[in-house]
Amino acid sequence: MTTPPLADVPIRSASELTDRWAAVLDPPIFGAHSLWLMWLDDDGRPLPVVIPVEDMPRLPSHALLSGLLSVHEGIAAEHLAGGGHFALALCRPGRPEITDDDDAWVDALSEVLDDRIDGSWSLHLAAGGRVQPLVDLPA
Repeated sequence: MTTPPLADVPIRSASELTDRWAAVLDPPIFGAHSLWLMWLDDDGRPLPVVIPVEDMPRLPSHALLSGLLSVHEGIAAEHLAGGGHFALALCRPGRPEITDDDDAWVDALSEVLDDRIDGSWSLHLAAGGRVQPLVDLPA
């Protein structure tokens, strides 16, 4: 029996998305801040691209978030008919406990993405050998 490539396996739940990030980011130990981007279509199938954005600042800036929104809008318009799901993973050095800086990312992304994208979004944290959701995939 053969196993289908990860891109062919739909993600249908929050726990499946956490498992997928754990597989993509294995091992989830990082020496610098990065943000990884992945998109799921309306059936939960990931697009065949995951974009790592390296050398991210410890805290998000307005310019960075505007650029991130532009990237998402371009991908969504071309490949997701404006819908789908935008999955992000914040990767950083240090222990896996959620910090005030991680909460600042959640707040900033919520402010930019909640009312300005079609579809949904989520954010995971990868740090200290663990991957955990900060903003879950909607049910």
